[in-house]
Amino acid sequence: MSNPLISMKTLSRLVMALIVAELLLVLLSWLFSATLAADVRPLLSSEGVRWFFAHFVDGLCSPLLVWIVLLAMAGGAMKHSGLLSRQPVSRRGLGLRVACLLLAFYVAVILLLTVWPHAVLLSAVGTLWHSPFSRALVPIISLGLILFSTAYGLTVRTFTSLTDVCQSLVDGLCLSAPLLVVYVLLIQFYESLHYVFF
Repeated sequence: MSNPLISMKTLSRLVMALIVAELLLVLLSWLFSATLAADVRPLLSSEGVRWFFAHFVDGLCSPLLVWIVLLAMAGGAMKHSGLLSRQPVSRRGLGLRVACLLLAFYVAVILLLTVWPHAVLLSAVGTLWHSPFSRALVPIISLGLILFSTAYGLTVRTFTSLTDVCQSLVDGLCLSAPLLVVYVLLIQFYESLHYVFF
């Protein structure tokens, strides 16, 4: 496995900071609700504890999580295909031409699904924003990067099988694993803040 995006020392500091922030929020929400009688909902009340357990998974299920996973897979494919390497690779020019050709085909398909009136990926009123296209923009970009990297890697032989391609996607997820740990704690802190004050 390659080195993760952030060091374990940095990750442990971030995790500790987020845990301390969550604990302070729990304590302060309880103190504020007891002393100020303001519109603060304490996390230590029976309602707060029920909310915490009942909404833990709901808070984590967001498009941001999917975007992190997809972009991590695309990053792994780009890294292992040799696209980001500065070392000379035989057939690099051919690999770039093949990858660009596949990418051009992919972009053409996306354009066909978006530019014509009443295209499939447009909104009900015919706009790009607030449409299936805009909601799927990150997945569309991620898939394009994966296709480009895979075509390049297979052409220059940094990928020799589907197993190599799959391994690059998994390695991208391994590289981003620290981000997922931070994501879980950060989203939970954000959701707790929203519960307490809003």
